[in-house]
Formats: sequence, structure tokens, C-alpha cells
Amino acid sequence: MALLPTEFADLEPYTDWVLATEPERYAKRLASTMPDMQKFYDAAFGRIEDAITYCDKFDLDDLPDDARALVHLMQSLIMVSFPVEVWKQPRVPDSGAAWADITHEPVV
Repeated sequence: MALLPTEFADLEPYTDWVLATEPERYAKRLASTMPDMQKFYDAAFGRIEDAITYCDKFDLDDLPDDARALVHLMQSLIMVSFPVEVWKQPRVPDSGAAWADITHEPVV
């Protein structure tokens, strides 16, 4: 059963990144290998504008389930962008035990 809108069927192999909260996305990033994150990034990065255009048709408070899944997938893409583009590792370099808790998700 597809989680994403049919227009984004090419991203279905990455639905393990459809995670509703920042702590879930961060844990997934830390548990992932760089090759896995790179593969997800390469597949999804070129679809950002399409995803924004698609989701802009809906009110954020009333997203259909497939559009909500797409939003969460794009949030995960953002979560892996710095590790892929800059740090070349899942963790923030030189951050030690630093941690920030997100208290409100824009879309849950």
C-alpha cells in the first residue's frame, strides 16, 4: 500500500523516512549509514519543489494522509541534508553531548 501521493511513487522506497517528529528523524539519521542517507538525499532532493507545489494545495491543518507523509519525508530530507552536504557523518561534528528538544512540530 502506497504512503505517498501517486505523483511521488518514485520515493516510495524511502518511506522508512516518513517520520512524524524531529526526535524520530534524528534517531533515524544517527542509525543510518552515510551511503543510505546519500541514496535518500539523491532521490528526494530533486523533488523538493514538486513536493512544495503539491502540498501547497492543502491547508496544513487538513492535509490528506498521503500529503502529510510527503511533508514528513521532506522534513527527513532536511534532517539529512547537513550530514550529506557538509559534515559527511550522521552526527554534528564537535557537538559532544549537546541536545535540543523540539517542543512543537509544524505538521504532526
